Amino acid sequence: LKRAPFIGALVAEFIGTFLLAAAVITGQGQPIIVLFAIAGIVLLVGTLSGAHLNPAMSIGAWVTRKISGLRAVGYIVAQFLGALAALGLLNAFIGGAAQSTAAGYPATTLFQAATIPVGKEWYVFFAELVGTLILGFAVATALRIKGDRLASAFTVGLGIFAALLFAASAASYVGGSAIINPAVALSLQALKFEMWPLAIYVLAPIVGGVIGFILQDLLRVESDGGKD
Repeated sequence: LKRAPFIGALVAEFIGTFLLAAAVITGQGQPIIVLFAIAGIVLLVGTLSGAHLNPAMSIGAWVTRKISGLRAVGYIVAQFLGALAALGLLNAFIGGAAQSTAAGYPATTLFQAATIPVGKEWYVFFAELVGTLILGFAVATALRIKGDRLASAFTVGLGIFAALLFAASAASYVGGSAIINPAVALSLQALKFEMWPLAIYVLAPIVGGVIGFILQDLLRVESDGGKD
C-alpha cells in the first residue's frame, strides 16, 4: 500500500464506511452515538483518505475541486461496498442468534429506516437535503484544518450530530427517517429502485452535500476570518 497510496485510500474508505454503517445500525441511528463513532473513524482513517465516508461528501469534494473525478468514483464504490459489507456481516450474526419462538416475543431483526410516509415524501426529501447541507459544510471545514487531527475529527462528528439532530427530528415528525448518507441508506435497507427512495436517499443528499461544500468555499472567500 505504500507504493499505491490511492489503493490505500480506497481501503480506508471501505473500512471507515463499514464501521460507520455498523455503528448506525447497532446504535439505531442515535445522533450522539454517530457523533463519537464518526469522530473515532476520522481519527483512524482521516490521514489516509480524508475520511469522506459518504458518497455525497465525495461528490461535494469533487465539484469544488478538492479531489479528482477518478478518486471520487473510487471512493463512492468503496463506500457502498463498505456499507454493504456491514449489512451482510450483521445479518450473518442475526441469522446465528437464537430466535425465540414464544408467543409475544418478536424475532431479532436489524435496525432499518422507516418506510417513506405516503403523501409526505417532500418533507423527508427536504429534511435529507438540509441535513446533508449541514454535514457538507462541516466536512468542507474539516478538510481545511491542517495538522490538528482531533479538531478535524470533532468538526465532522459535531457536524453530523447537528445534521442528524435536525434532519432525523424533522423527518420523524411526518413518520419518516433521515439518513443523510446514500451508502448508509443501503445498509439500512432504505434504497430501492423506485422514484422516491432514490430521490430522497440519493439525490437529496448529493444536492445538499454539494451546496454545503460550495457554501463553505463562498463564505471562506468572503470572510476576513474575524481580523480587524
